[in-house]
Amino acid sequence: MRARAGDGRVVSLVYKKYVSEQTSRIPEYTSNVVYVTDLVSCHQKYHMRRLYPELVIGFEPQLILGSLVHEGIEKILRDNGFITEYKIEKQVQVNGTTYTLKGRVDAYNPDTKEVVEIKTARALQGDPSEHHVYQLNIYLNLLDSPKGYLVYITPDKVVEYAVERTQVNIENEVSSLLKNEKHPRYAWECKYCPFYKLCPYSKVE
Repeated sequence: MRARAGDGRVVSLVYKKYVSEQTSRIPEYTSNVVYVTDLVSCHQKYHMRRLYPELVIGFEPQLILGSLVHEGIEKILRDNGFITEYKIEKQVQVNGTTYTLKGRVDAYNPDTKEVVEIKTARALQGDPSEHHVYQLNIYLNLLDSPKGYLVYITPDKVVEYAVERTQVNIENEVSSLLKNEKHPRYAWECKYCPFYKLCPYSKVE
């Protein structure tokens, strides 16, 4: 018996779910909303997203796989006292304007105040990524939590790193983002950025 191409029934369901999640955030992209991930990424990307919000919409199998892994690990954490997809909001004043800083940690235990961030990757190269550690540290500051954990899942490894909270001035970080002071923040960012063809700071060769 030979298999033939399907009619897209299942794939269309997956597509609609992930694309609808992205399109639902577009109104926030042009408002005074700042995401925690904006603070640890290229600042120009935030400003480009405000100008061209539709370009963030994508359908990448790797991201879908990562999302499914998140859901599986989060279920285990829920069964052990964690609240998953825990939302955080903080009002930040910059030059007389109020911005809403939003974040969503993968898992938070209100009893122990522990924070867990799950990351999927094709491979691990030594220490955890600097921007992942910084992102988790911002969450620790926002939640006044002493410690968090980075959990990496790759095809051949599952490893965990503990991160102790260090002080972060959230208002200064938001102000720096709005001033567009770091573009790019890391050399590899441009390669994966949906705005690189329009960006004056792009370093993609």
